[in-house]
Amino acid sequence: MIIAIDGPAASGKGTISKKLAQHFDLPHMDTGLLYRAVGYAMRDDLDQPNWEQLAIDKAQSLDLSHFHEHDLTTAEAGVAASKVARVPEVRAALREVQLNFASQAGGAILDGRDIGTRICPEADVKLYVTADAFTRAQRRTKQLNARGVDVTIDEILAQIEKRDADDKNNPAGAFFIAEDAHLLDTTKLSIETAFQAALELVNDVLAQKKSS
Repeated sequence: MIIAIDGPAASGKGTISKKLAQHFDLPHMDTGLLYRAVGYAMRDDLDQPNWEQLAIDKAQSLDLSHFHEHDLTTAEAGVAASKVARVPEVRAALREVQLNFASQAGGAILDGRDIGTRICPEADVKLYVTADAFTRAQRRTKQLNARGVDVTIDEILAQIEKRDADDKNNPAGAFFIAEDAHLLDTTKLSIETAFQAALELVNDVLAQKKSS
């Protein structure tokens, strides 16, 4: 069984994906961390004239064990990820990593921005998790402040809005709601309520497929 979960930054898709993976005993991949790792590795080189080739090289030799997740979830890494994600060769290299993960025996859960549209278009279940930009900025600011990172909600909101625009206008990407995806808006939902809503959607889809 493959479950594809897409959505913008801080929508709750990562937390929901992890909880679903635990519930169904499936391996989980946060594919955004792949792009964030490349972006983070490129953070000092994005102004170089050959930055695209450097990003391609890093994507093709990526080893996530060399990174700390806290570094990859910073706003800086997110903005850099959005830039490197515009390079088709970077996406191609990371696509192979994702496809290999999704094809393992028993299935998997992957979350990101183009899982249901490009990586796993034949996924058994597709969810698109979203929330309004201000709510997402509140969540991310609280998360970063808890880690001791001094940021304001205005700063994070501006970064989230820029990331949203960059992702949607990315000519190399496929960041949109798949036709057969189920929309879950978490703006007014707690983490547990959002998970239960996602679980209900997944179970409904599986039950329909089983009966058809």
